[in-house]
Amino acid sequence: MPHHKRKVPTFLGLKPSSLHASRLAQLASLKSGTRCEVLLRKRVWALGIRYRLNSDHIPGKPDLVFPSARLAIFCDGDFWHGYKLEKRLAQLRKGHNAPYWTAKVLTNYKRDRRVDRQLRKAGWRVMRFWESHVRRSADAIALQIANAVRAQLMQ
Repeated sequence: MPHHKRKVPTFLGLKPSSLHASRLAQLASLKSGTRCEVLLRKRVWALGIRYRLNSDHIPGKPDLVFPSARLAIFCDGDFWHGYKLEKRLAQLRKGHNAPYWTAKVLTNYKRDRRVDRQLRKAGWRVMRFWESHVRRSADAIALQIANAVRAQLMQ
C-alpha cells in the first residue's frame, strides 16, 4: 500500500480581521475549565464517578478521562468545533473574513474526527458532547457518562 502524505490544513494567506480582535478571541477561548466542562464535571462528580482532567499524554487532550475504563470525554464548543457544521459554514461564508473563519472551524472539526480515530485505534472509547447539549441536559449526560464508565469496568 503506498504511503500518502497527509495534507495538513494551512492558514497561510488568511488573516484575522485585526491583531487586536484575534488576541481577544484567543484570550476568550478557554482550552479547559470552560463553563460547560465545569458543569459536566460537577454533575459527574456528584454521581460518585472520579476522573482525571485534560491528560496531556492522551491524543486530543480530553476534558475528562477515565483511565481504568479507557474512556475519553470531550465537551466541544458549538462555534469552534462546528455544531451543525453545514449550517455553521454557510453562516460563516456570509460573514466578515469568511475564508479565515470557515477554514478555522472546518480544521477543528476535521481534527476532532482524526483524534477520535486515534483514540479508538488505541483502545479508547470516545464520547463527545456539544456545549449547548451539556447546558441543556447536564444531569442526563453525566448519567450517560457514569453508565459508560460502569459498563466499561464490568467488561
